[in-house]
Amino acid sequence: MQTESTTNNTALEQLAGRLEAEFPGSILQVTPGVDMPCLRVAPNAIVPVSRWLRDAVDYRFVLLADLTCVDFLDRDPRYDVVYHLYSLDSHSYLRLKVGVSAEPCECPTVTEVWEGANWLEREVYDMFGVVFTGHPDLRRILSPEGWPYFALRRDFPLQGPGVVKLYDSVTDVF
Repeated sequence: MQTESTTNNTALEQLAGRLEAEFPGSILQVTPGVDMPCLRVAPNAIVPVSRWLRDAVDYRFVLLADLTCVDFLDRDPRYDVVYHLYSLDSHSYLRLKVGVSAEPCECPTVTEVWEGANWLEREVYDMFGVVFTGHPDLRRILSPEGWPYFALRRDFPLQGPGVVKLYDSVTDVF
């Protein structure tokens, strides 16, 4: 007898198999997950895999529900860029993870797949310093321009960076 979990695991393995057949070497890890299934995707494959997941008739993950980042300070790759996808047809979620090294701290943008990724990628850039290559307008969204720090990195000092002088005078601001 198959349990719901076994059925979901089989479906996840079938999805990973189809992606691997379509894009060889693109799926690095398959994890059933507690809250949603997860696929670790090779960085150079995130755009074609995302496009396929959005357009495949039997999956149609048309909504990028969230995009965030996790910093693993002592691991290589240091960062995981995390995508939460939602299928309006099957009412199911899928998590994608892409490992990003500290140097170069770059990941391809998925703004051509989901326009909503624009602001989410800008937020990850602003907080973690991950540069999304090919992004149409990658600039800070919460911190001031010119601020040399990334506040959600694990090596960011708890007391803050101290006094940071961004402008020489008030007239530089206005």
